[in-house]
Amino acid sequence: MPIVRDPLDPKISLWHLLAFYLRFLREKQDLSLTQCGKIIGVARSTVSNIEAGRQRPQEDQLVKLDRKYGTGNLLQLMHWYARNAHDPDWGRQLVRYEEQADAIKLYHGKTIPRPFQTEEYMRALAEAGTSRDLDDIVAKRLGRQKVLLDRDEPPFFYVVLDEEVLSACVGGPAVMKAQLAHLREMMDLPNVIIRFIQPSAGAHEGYDGPFQIISLGDRDIAYAGAQYGGRLIEGPGEVRELRSMFDRISAKALPEHASRALVDQYLEKYP
Repeated sequence: MPIVRDPLDPKISLWHLLAFYLRFLREKQDLSLTQCGKIIGVARSTVSNIEAGRQRPQEDQLVKLDRKYGTGNLLQLMHWYARNAHDPDWGRQLVRYEEQADAIKLYHGKTIPRPFQTEEYMRALAEAGTSRDLDDIVAKRLGRQKVLLDRDEPPFFYVVLDEEVLSACVGGPAVMKAQLAHLREMMDLPNVIIRFIQPSAGAHEGYDGPFQIISLGDRDIAYAGAQYGGRLIEGPGEVRELRSMFDRISAKALPEHASRALVDQYLEKYP
């Protein structure tokens, strides 16, 4: 049976162009997927995923392919530009990374992060942000949440939030009470740490916006949130800076036991 590949349009992004060109070079050299995999030390399926744009190549792999194809540093340069350019396909790639994550460190200052949201809280946020296709938006977010949390081995979550997310009555008292109760249950899971920064801690670097660091076993990538989208960050230097920033922000947060007690205090405010 022939291999069925996902459509790949090199005009979509530099990542797609790189994947398209890698396949072109391999076929020009009359190499099979298996033979190419042996060159870069991966399985046949990994080469297929890279060439289909489902998985991104790593720099050390492109060093070997530049050498094999006699392309100088061209593939490495394409990788550098792809990694640093705006990627219009960043959303789908972020979902893929989250689904593969071993661990996720996350800072958010305004709302409870999506992996820990109830459906009603999620809907209330969606209603505040748009009037279009609410059911479809909520269904997609719930599906993404399910894939992330219902894995055989879900990722380890280390989450730092501002206390503000507890005091904002999103969706009304009933919705917020249920959301806080759900969050409190999640805080007792062995793969979840959630800590809160109180207003008395003063200003911190998280004021610039939410971000997360996703550990994939052999490397980390990051995502920085913003209005009308965000930015996927794969450069090791920038990821390292965000990792250090997360450590500095979390240093201002309450310990785990005090954070649990804080959520309990807010729950007591609801009848």
